[in-house]
Amino acid sequence: MTIVPVILSGGSGTRLWPMSRPEMPKQLLSLTAEETMLQLTAKRAHGEGFAAPIVVANAAHAREIEEQLQAAGVTPQAVILEPAARNTAPAIALGALAAKGEDALLVMPSDHVIHDVAAFHAAIEAAMPLVAEGWLVTFGITPDAPETGYGWIQIGEEIGHGVHRVARFVEKPQKERAEAMLAAGDHAWNGGIFLFRADIFLGELGQHAPQMLTAAKDAMSRARRERSCVWPDAEAFAASPSDSIDYAVMEKAGRVAVVPVAMGWSDVGSWDALHAISDTDDNGNVHRGEVLAVDTRNCLLRSDGIRIAAVGIEDLIVVASGNDVLVLPRGRSQEVKKLIEAMKK
Repeated sequence: MTIVPVILSGGSGTRLWPMSRPEMPKQLLSLTAEETMLQLTAKRAHGEGFAAPIVVANAAHAREIEEQLQAAGVTPQAVILEPAARNTAPAIALGALAAKGEDALLVMPSDHVIHDVAAFHAAIEAAMPLVAEGWLVTFGITPDAPETGYGWIQIGEEIGHGVHRVARFVEKPQKERAEAMLAAGDHAWNGGIFLFRADIFLGELGQHAPQMLTAAKDAMSRARRERSCVWPDAEAFAASPSDSIDYAVMEKAGRVAVVPVAMGWSDVGSWDALHAISDTDDNGNVHRGEVLAVDTRNCLLRSDGIRIAAVGIEDLIVVASGNDVLVLPRGRSQEVKKLIEAMKK
């Protein structure tokens, strides 16, 4: 079976404001390496064993995505430009309709980090026999903390080498429940990475969310095409309900499997998360750009323009981008969303 990467690039990444903005979200930024998150995602599923990717993205980012993929040496078979955000299930439906029915779709968010690519590829290989049999497979991230910001997956009986039946999906839990699941050792984080045949996914979608499948089919049948770019019909796509793949399909389908894998994964969902996965200097600081730090410890200091000069501070996040400067204590970077809401008002 051909493995077709389906890269989801529709997110706005507001938790990494001020660098990540709707017009230039985090997947299009160089946050963890010289290459952008999108480029790193495309390259980890490129070459032998993988077909050219399908990218499903915000129409506003069309030119930037094409340029970044070209710079990374990746030629997509299609860049599907959503006329509106409808969450992951309709986005994946667009990708599945652009692929061949028997293709195995490797669905990946464009803004996650995977340090151990070899472990990721081994997990894909382990999943493929069940994918060929028509199973929907997700990859369960080996947890190392009682995270309340992720969904969790309870790992059931082993049904193949390294592959288990999903016992149940768990919504983002309260702290006490997350601690219990971590201690039990039979749960994994839901990282939002999937592998299944295109025809199997579309069949399940038609069974559990038929209105969504109809809208996606209508949108693609009336799509405008130019080069590798595909513009689904806006009116048809607007008729689709907005829902995640977990709610629309994975939690309802009968044959759903999970491959537990430790692969150095992070969703880089906050400035704290970026600090945690980045190399630090001798004082525990992560810095990039025009930064001068004196007697400063355990800080994240980052600028894409003006100089940040810090003296005698500890455990702070300071990010400067354009005319905006963010300052907050480490450990509270999820509260950036409060700033976004305040600025909207």
